[in-house]
Amino acid sequence: MNNRPNQRQNNPLSSLLQNILGGGGGQNQQGPPPGPPFPNGGGPPPGPPPKFTPKQTPASMQASANAGTYAVDPGAIRPCVGKYVYIWLRGGYSFWAWLTFVGRRSVAGYRWTGYRWVYFGIDRRQIVSFVCY
Repeated sequence: MNNRPNQRQNNPLSSLLQNILGGGGGQNQQGPPPGPPFPNGGGPPPGPPPKFTPKQTPASMQASANAGTYAVDPGAIRPCVGKYVYIWLRGGYSFWAWLTFVGRRSVAGYRWTGYRWVYFGIDRRQIVSFVCY
């Protein structure tokens, strides 16, 4: 019997990366469910995202340099549901997504891996800025 604690489960960075990358783990994995929780719609987009990578501009920034803990306003990102959206996260990660859900504390949808869509969910506080098309 293995008495070692599950280090992956206790590592917040590992959990964040699993959410961002849509990776899977064991049954105790924290993060988004394997697919959208709504029966009508909410599926992946009809095709790949635009072939360009948007530049992060001051207009797309959601917080000032003096901001501490903040979150993207759900009212600001909600119009991006059902559209292609480019998201920049804390830590320098950025990716194309197709959002299917915007809640009080999180967003969920599909993230483009470079060759396919993978379901993901993330805390809104991790989003630095976004732009939807």
